[in-house]
Amino acid sequence: MEIVDAQVHVWGANTPERPWPARAHAHRDPPWSAHEVLRAMDAAGVARAVIVPPSWEGDRNDLGIAAAREHPGRFAVMGRFDPDAPGARERLRHWREQPGMLGLRFSFHTPLLRQPFLDGRFDWVWGEAERAGLPIMVLLHQAYLERLLPVIEAHPGLRLVIDHLGLASGEKDAHAFRDIDKLLALARFPNVAAKASALPSYTSEAFPYAGLHPYLRRVHQAFGARRMFWGTDLSRLPCSYAQAIAMFTEHMPWLPPKDLPWIMGRGVREWLDWH
Repeated sequence: MEIVDAQVHVWGANTPERPWPARAHAHRDPPWSAHEVLRAMDAAGVARAVIVPPSWEGDRNDLGIAAAREHPGRFAVMGRFDPDAPGARERLRHWREQPGMLGLRFSFHTPLLRQPFLDGRFDWVWGEAERAGLPIMVLLHQAYLERLLPVIEAHPGLRLVIDHLGLASGEKDAHAFRDIDKLLALARFPNVAAKASALPSYTSEAFPYAGLHPYLRRVHQAFGARRMFWGTDLSRLPCSYAQAIAMFTEHMPWLPPKDLPWIMGRGVREWLDWH
């Protein structure tokens, strides 16, 4: 079974030559390079990983593209995009010409980053991405998922992935999952998938995180194996890489064996057209 991590971050230092915007903090210090992530993947038996450039670096994709160029069989990128940048429409038309670039990733998880979405500044992007065949990963909390309904209904050919099941950082257990029905309601749209990533970060329990399993079972029942993507968000994982894998592959007996290859990698590769 090929294991594909649907989300990892790589980032560089905050320097005068490459400054970060003052809008978020890194998961950890010092920065994580693609080579460090690759060593962790090799040790855990992870074949491939989708690099999601982190919000704290701003709207830049240079390190992810460099990693995909150097390791094209191991890394691909879901890039950050500023809809207000000069030449944004033209850039989007040539988006997948960048090495390793598969699609777009929008972060709407803080008030500062969410407001442009609520203000409609991304409205033109959805249609352009649909026409270009670009999938989009969206980090948006469950409480706001209903705001995506007009987008989903207007663009049935646009492939959307809801990151981290729409969970909010810092929240745990039942409180974190209190609005999960808003995520499950989107499963009726075949162009919406759910990224089951960073989940150990949303519980106060110890491995194998049995309290998370009922919620994951509902996600599996709603979205099915082909639209439920395993991932780690490795740089903030409170457990080992091996445990994050074993949580799904060894400790969920209710998951049909035939579904595991889809959840653990095949599904996200097909969704993102990563060949």
